[in-house]
Amino acid sequence: MPLKDLIDHERIAVLDAPLDRDAVLDAAARLLAGGDDADGAPPIAECLRQRERLGSTAIGHGVAIPHGRCGAFEEARAAFLRLSSPVDFGAADGEPVDLVFAMTVPQHFTQQHLQLLSELAEHFADHGFRDALRQAGDAAAVARVLREGRVP
Repeated sequence: MPLKDLIDHERIAVLDAPLDRDAVLDAAARLLAGGDDADGAPPIAECLRQRERLGSTAIGHGVAIPHGRCGAFEEARAAFLRLSSPVDFGAADGEPVDLVFAMTVPQHFTQQHLQLLSELAEHFADHGFRDALRQAGDAAAVARVLREGRVP
C-alpha cells in the first residue's frame, strides 16, 4: 500500500516544542484520531503505548514507527510527526528520534500490518528519503515527500 493511501496532509505535523516519548505518542494519537477528537485519541494513545511496552518501535537513524492494531478505524491510518527536538525512544542504535510515522490498523489486519511495516522500514532505510523529510520546509513539503514515497 503506498504511503499516500495511509496518510493525508491533515495528519502531518512539524513540532517545535520539546517533548518526551509519551507526549509524542499522545500527539500522534490526536493526529490519528483526526485532530481535535478528544474522545478518540486516548484509546489510540493507549494502543500505541501497549505496543511500545513490548519493545521500542525505533528502527534506527532517528526514526520510530509506533503502531498497533486497534478497533478505532475500519482501515489502516497513519500520521507523521517531525520533531525539532529529538526524543529518546530507546533505539538500538542509541540515536534519538526526530521522525515519527505512527500507524493504527484494524484488529483483523494481521498480514497487512506486517506488510505495511515492511514497506515503511524500506522507505525509512533510504538515507535520501530521511534527509528529504528532515529538510522539508513545512508540513506541506513533508506531505509531498511522503506522497511520493521517495525523494522528489
